[in-house]
Amino acid sequence: MTDMAPRLRHRPWLTIIGIGEDGADGLGAAARAALAQAELVMGPVRHLSLLPAITCPTIEWPEPFADGLPHLIEHRGRRVVMLASGDPFWFGAGTSVTRLLDPGEWVAHPAPSTFTLAAARLGWPLQDVICLGLHAAPLKRLRPHLAPQQRVIALLRDGEAVVALADYLTEQGFGPSVLHVMEALGGPRERIRRATAEALSFTDIAHPVAIGIDCAGHGASLPLASGRPDDWFASDGQITKRPVRALTLSALAPRPGELLWDIGAGSGSIGIEWLLAHPANRACAIEADPVRAARVRANALALGVDRLEVVIGIAADDLPEAPLPDAVFIGGGLSDALLETLWVRLPAGTRLVANAVTLESEALLARWYGQKGGSLLRIELADAAPLGNRHGWCARYPVVQWSVML
Repeated sequence: MTDMAPRLRHRPWLTIIGIGEDGADGLGAAARAALAQAELVMGPVRHLSLLPAITCPTIEWPEPFADGLPHLIEHRGRRVVMLASGDPFWFGAGTSVTRLLDPGEWVAHPAPSTFTLAAARLGWPLQDVICLGLHAAPLKRLRPHLAPQQRVIALLRDGEAVVALADYLTEQGFGPSVLHVMEALGGPRERIRRATAEALSFTDIAHPVAIGIDCAGHGASLPLASGRPDDWFASDGQITKRPVRALTLSALAPRPGELLWDIGAGSGSIGIEWLLAHPANRACAIEADPVRAARVRANALALGVDRLEVVIGIAADDLPEAPLPDAVFIGGGLSDALLETLWVRLPAGTRLVANAVTLESEALLARWYGQKGGSLLRIELADAAPLGNRHGWCARYPVVQWSVML
């Protein structure tokens, strides 16, 4: 608090104003006052066009968005207004700017977000609705949320993206889902139309557009619990199988916002399930085989967690420099050299889980367990299988799992 106090006494030079399709009519007194006093207004062409009465100089925000940040910062110290859509801090541009500034340099005046307006039109309880910004993200981010009776509000780039969304839902077995196509909400061009994903026929869809998805159909829904069925992951056989994966995720104990290193990722199933545990989680998969690394990326994209970082390299030699992880899983490439490297580099409190199948790797883990402590678990599983005209137990290879906190 002491460090921040001097900065907060200075008048903010930047005012971030959220603007809706109703333009100036939807602005509050504080936002109007900031515009009247501004020396410069910067925003996308569409937002600038909604405020024709601006008298000070204006700058059109370029594409891609990141290219505009240096232009904004170079006017630091002047009275600058930045225009953004609706609520700038909900899938908006606000955080991209404020992360570059001190807390006392800016003030924001949000307008109702598109999600708020959409829920108001549909009568949906917003706290129970999945809200996604897909205008610059893959449609496959929907995948974890596709389940009968689930409701989603998604922001999309344009009409083409709406058609692609309808096709994607149909391909996934959710063609009967009702799509509420909502254009230019809150302004004079507002229009709302409805169709099922499999029967969507209109293509004259105007930007900006939001889609309310009332999910229906018989497509497969991704389970919420750790240890998803193996057939959700493409693999060449190098995969931590479902029961062992569930036990491994339990030992790793993901918490919101944490970073995992998945070493010897194979199919990427551990890193992917770590990311599915919470939307703020991060993961880096390290895999020596380029073909498997590509498969890891494809699996992550297909299951809606394209934020998985993939590093191609040898575990002990190609670990990321930063940021350091909160937890590490070793599924492949286990060696004394790797464990020694991790023990030197990682901070105290990092959680480490390693799985071993061979006698040699079991012996290695037993030795490290003897030196460092932790927990050593032997996992033995058997499946019922035909035995003549009856059934018997067919044992799987046992797995030895070492869990320890550095």
